[in-house]
Amino acid sequence: MSKRRARHGSASITSSSAARVLSAAAESGAPAEPASPAAPVAFTFGDPEPVSRLRLMDYVEAMFNGRWYEPPLPLDGMARAFRAAPHHSSSIYLKRNLLVSLFQPHPLLSRSTFAAWVLDFLIFGNAYLEAPRSMMGSVLELRRSLALYTRRGKEEGQFFFVPSYQQEHEFARGSVFQLQEDDLAQEVYGLPEYLSALHATWLNEAATVFRRRYYENGSHAGFILYLTDTQLSSTDADALKEALKKSKGPGNFRNLCLYAPGGKPEGLKLIPVSEVAAKDDFLSIKNASRDDVLAAHRVPPGLLGIIPNNTGGFGNAGEAAQIFFQNEIAPLQQRLMAVNDWLGQEVVRFAPYELPAAA
Repeated sequence: MSKRRARHGSASITSSSAARVLSAAAESGAPAEPASPAAPVAFTFGDPEPVSRLRLMDYVEAMFNGRWYEPPLPLDGMARAFRAAPHHSSSIYLKRNLLVSLFQPHPLLSRSTFAAWVLDFLIFGNAYLEAPRSMMGSVLELRRSLALYTRRGKEEGQFFFVPSYQQEHEFARGSVFQLQEDDLAQEVYGLPEYLSALHATWLNEAATVFRRRYYENGSHAGFILYLTDTQLSSTDADALKEALKKSKGPGNFRNLCLYAPGGKPEGLKLIPVSEVAAKDDFLSIKNASRDDVLAAHRVPPGLLGIIPNNTGGFGNAGEAAQIFFQNEIAPLQQRLMAVNDWLGQEVVRFAPYELPAAA
């Protein structure tokens, strides 16, 4: 009882003290300071995403490190982007397979080496063949040097193989042939034609990864459970929390039952944070990014096994394949035959392209 009186007495003293302070302020004529309003709070979700992971506009030349020239773009990034979206990798494989199917093997250049060499050129815009020579000076065979780790030196015909930071191998002068795509800013290394479609490739990948994580998450972290019902104890709230946690992962989208006799309808609210299922436009993003990738590779969609959405389809597949060969594969064949001029003999040659007759 004494403790209760002491608390009440302390409260009354505090109230009377506040009253005297306000009375003194009124007598002195000083205006009472108004309560300052709460400051607005702004925050963002997640970290900022860089616009370009390859820094496409940051380079003006290939940097020379004292031994060799560094590529203008990170080659490991292009290697990872190769498998980022199915339409990107499938378009490159289609060109590679057509070239390999028409290639006529040579004693110096096998079909497997040619296939790997072509894949390097289509992905990195650079492809390298090493021509080791015997003691008599004749070429033994043509070997592929991985474009991911091959670097060009300052001197003419000087090349290095750098698989890691502490490992390097210098090829014999004049023993490496470099096939490169043209670039506007430098002429040391080539750059692939599809660079303009990399953003569409990453967008396609991001949409797929987001939707996959969305389904794996289960509860999707897309709502706030607001519980104010006094009929539910803290034990009931913990049990409900545990049931929600167990609804995530495999076997998700489960139904939950909450038994609360005498509870109020407004005692349990489900407040959605974002309706990601209805607003992510998954199919629209996938289709738009696919069209951009196919436009950069100039591959007819019918040749990639894409199912048309319209009743008319993609037209005659045979005519599309013939036009695709004349516009894309034939020029690539001419580019690849440049090694013949460098070596002095015809090691790259192709059979004529013929479509199978309709049954």
